[in-house]
Amino acid sequence: MDKNITKAAGALNISRDVIVKIVEQTAIETKGVASENKRLATAEPLMSFAKQFYKPTPIKVRLTNEAAFIDVDIIVEQGNKAVAVAAAVQESVKSVVQSMTGIAVSKVNVNIAGYKAVKE
Repeated sequence: MDKNITKAAGALNISRDVIVKIVEQTAIETKGVASENKRLATAEPLMSFAKQFYKPTPIKVRLTNEAAFIDVDIIVEQGNKAVAVAAAVQESVKSVVQSMTGIAVSKVNVNIAGYKAVKE
């Protein structure tokens, strides 16, 4: 479901995919969140055969008439406090999505899906 906003000048349609991309970019820019090739790192790499049919997404967005509800799975990088990183992701995702889209964000649930050791 996409979000439709009607104003005096006309209608505005914001795709869920756009919101997912905004959430992903915001999470990646948060200190302590692991990423791979400018995408959020996922917890468990699937077998290459399974990846052809199922591409797990660490972000889920549910839109209602009143607000957006967002779930984000993150991997925390070594040397960072998981709770502090999750709180930073919650705050920044809510702020950025609301300011960029004008859609109220009711909840941002951050799930810590793993821990990544930093290669030196």
